Amino acid sequence: MATDDQKIDLEKPLISVSKEYNPESKGKFNRDEIITEAKKQIFLAGPMMLVNLLLSLVQTISVMFVGHVGELALSGASMATSFASVTGFSLLVGMACALDTFCGQSYGAKQYHMLGIHMQRAMIVLLLASIPLACIWATAGHILELLGQDPQIAEAAGTYARYMIPSIFPFALLQCQFRFLQTQNNVVPMMLTSGITTLCHIPICWFLISKLGLGSIGAALANGISYWTNDIFLALYITLSPSCKHTWTGFSKEATHGVLKFIWLAVPSAIMVCLEIWSYEMMVLLAGLLPNPTLETSVLSISLNTNGMIYMIPLGLGSAISVRISNELGAGRPRAARLALFMAVIMVAAESAVAVAVIVLGRRIWGYCFSSEPTIVSYVSDMMLLIAVTNLADGVLSVLNGVARGCGWQKIGAIINLGSFYIIGIPLGILLAFVLHLGGKGLWTGIIAAVFAQTFFLSIITFKTNWEAEARKASARVFDTTIPVVA
Repeated sequence: MATDDQKIDLEKPLISVSKEYNPESKGKFNRDEIITEAKKQIFLAGPMMLVNLLLSLVQTISVMFVGHVGELALSGASMATSFASVTGFSLLVGMACALDTFCGQSYGAKQYHMLGIHMQRAMIVLLLASIPLACIWATAGHILELLGQDPQIAEAAGTYARYMIPSIFPFALLQCQFRFLQTQNNVVPMMLTSGITTLCHIPICWFLISKLGLGSIGAALANGISYWTNDIFLALYITLSPSCKHTWTGFSKEATHGVLKFIWLAVPSAIMVCLEIWSYEMMVLLAGLLPNPTLETSVLSISLNTNGMIYMIPLGLGSAISVRISNELGAGRPRAARLALFMAVIMVAAESAVAVAVIVLGRRIWGYCFSSEPTIVSYVSDMMLLIAVTNLADGVLSVLNGVARGCGWQKIGAIINLGSFYIIGIPLGILLAFVLHLGGKGLWTGIIAAVFAQTFFLSIITFKTNWEAEARKASARVFDTTIPVVA
């Protein structure tokens, strides 16, 4: 196997694992190394930015269509989308992030056949996890009402969530396919299929909502149709493309043998991701307890969707650095991993500066994309300034989270997220919103504090890392099939 794999140069997709770096070399990085690494990350991050943005647009487009049905429908769809993210999508995304470590390091170590095994293993676990999550969505309306939400909004949200159940299973498969491809630097197919899916999602929403008169139910069903479409496209590519013939060798019973090993890393990975995502979504739920809950819930949800869309851009760099770090550590090149981190921080800092400028300049017109109500548009304009401040730290944070996934630091990340959001951010947000009566702006200020705290703690850990030791851990994880290595 090793002899054959070493011959695959022309068949590798897009970018091969770095060969320019000498792991024994010392001193500063030279100009050629920096330019080479920058090109690698740009060619990875560019398509991943589009993939993340396009994937997030599926649900955002649905909410936009519902916003023109009525204010109650918008509030219900917004709350249901938040509920689905808290109780389903975030958990699946987090569990799938374990593949960033397993697949990325296996690819760097040239254990190509293991990528398909890891993906199958993840699919089994995520599909099984989707069943109880779907049951929770079926009772979303009752759960939201028990949590103190407005009965009318809770009922509308419950209906929307029930019709989103067909979305959860293709979403689980899609997360596994994405990470299988991106960890082997094969990102263009993901970009193409996501683009086609998003373009098709617009007429699908129009047909179901306007032509068939299904209203918000049609928007919810459209999500599932679009996710299944994307799944089918990627499954055909993985099965038929020559670029995946060494990483996908068909279904294997071996995938069932290491399920516990996958779960061992997937659980802290899910906790790491969920603690952060839950904190954002919790703000929308808390907004339902504020005076004028319809307005506050709608604006907080719009702000959350907007921040999520903007975050897709640095998230692309985060995905790129996760791939680069895991590939280089798996290949035993710690110096190359350090260079990858250095370049990612520089590029994401430049991106954040541009993003903040765009947010500030476009803040007065963005609200019209979601509603024609002057009160909502004006409130969204004020919230955009807070989103701009959030983005100052969010960019660097996306890179640091990518490093954590690439290294297998999910347990450390979970602890940091717990402290940043649930000891600092959320209590501060509740204080500002309910005690000092700052409303939704107070809730979002708590998020800002949490993001800056998370960035600070992860920065300390990252820049004190012994990369040679991390390379040894990666080797143990790839070649030891019995002992799980969790940071």
